[in-house]
Amino acid sequence: MALSPETVTALADEYPDEQPLAAVEDEHRELLPATLAEGSYGWRDVEWIVQWYFRRFLGRYPDAKRRAAEERFDDNEYEDLETAIEGALEAETARAKLESLTELEGVDVPIGTAFLQFLEPDRYLAMSAREWDVLREQGELEEPYPESPDSGDYERYLERCRTIADRCDCELWDCYRALWLLGHRSETGT
Repeated sequence: MALSPETVTALADEYPDEQPLAAVEDEHRELLPATLAEGSYGWRDVEWIVQWYFRRFLGRYPDAKRRAAEERFDDNEYEDLETAIEGALEAETARAKLESLTELEGVDVPIGTAFLQFLEPDRYLAMSAREWDVLREQGELEEPYPESPDSGDYERYLERCRTIADRCDCELWDCYRALWLLGHRSETGT
């Protein structure tokens, strides 16, 4: 299934019916950018992003790895969260934003991309092996998903997603939804 404008639009439209977290994602995409930018967030707001990154897989992410990352994140002091988020908001590039976010315990580049998606949803998307693998299957990326993705990997991924969104005349979020569903269907054979 090619990533044509029609395909991306159809998959983005189907996403809420197939992804149980769609309504919660939409609420957080609407509320979190301003909440984070204003500094009016609580621990649970920020913790939700880390939990969402893993739990959107609906049990298909190894539970032990998920728990370990969430527990490491809980080791952060609230002031460290404020510093990292403020630094990410002030930074000009994806690389610099990720450098700030990955100073947090339990936040690697992939989890940092989830933060970016909820900090600035019009500019950034979360990245995982699922979305990357779809781009690779579609000939949009050549390399397999890295064992430990870095900010350069994210920049390549994001550039491809932005190109697809431009080509399909859609929002980045629609591109994400299409990639997510294609990846889910590929993994489950549906």
